[in-house]
Amino acid sequence: MDKNENKTIQEDNEENKDDIKEFGVPVNLDFQTNKQFISIIGEIEGHSIVGTDKKATKYEHIIPLLISAQLNPKIQGIFIILNTVGGDVEAGLALSEMINTINKPTVSLVLGGGHSIGVPLATSTDYSFIVPTATMTIHPIRTTGLVIGVPQTFKYFQKMQQRINKFVVKSSNIDEDVFHGLMYDTDEIANDVGTILVGKEAVKYGLINEVGGLSAAMDKLNSMIDSRYK
Repeated sequence: MDKNENKTIQEDNEENKDDIKEFGVPVNLDFQTNKQFISIIGEIEGHSIVGTDKKATKYEHIIPLLISAQLNPKIQGIFIILNTVGGDVEAGLALSEMINTINKPTVSLVLGGGHSIGVPLATSTDYSFIVPTATMTIHPIRTTGLVIGVPQTFKYFQKMQQRINKFVVKSSNIDEDVFHGLMYDTDEIANDVGTILVGKEAVKYGLINEVGGLSAAMDKLNSMIDSRYK
């Protein structure tokens, strides 16, 4: 092996190390596929950096993946896997809007949890799945720390909440009044308001389309791709 070949291998290894550090696995798959796979895990990081002791998904990493999937003619479908506690509201809603406006078939699968701003992310796709043991927490947006100008801040929160509500209602089959009721329920969560939906409950309320796992979600995406690109 000459020096140039050895250098190329070392550079590829370094790139794979960076991929593993940021995404968990190398993003360059060894097999050819017509699908883009995107995982959204941990806390969704937006304008502020999440602590180093937490798993996080950086929205500036997901945006280029979505744009690339939209522009790449070889990509015919997008598969979103979710296991998130929520996070930055504006970043999560921005990603949800991007996913929702992609003109290729999209499917989401909630594994573990799709909480808080993870709810609109789960509903942003053309079709959504949730595994039987996964949970989704619906609650009003909140903040921590110092609040300045209480009436103005309250109005801002109201407008932000309305944006989230309208998006979820538009991108799912849940009734707006039902969604609002679940959000402000006081019987589900101790010391807080909101509702935790487990698996088939999310489907019952129309938030998610179907209970199913990886195989069911992939079969659905393949079916949508076949219908679109026949």
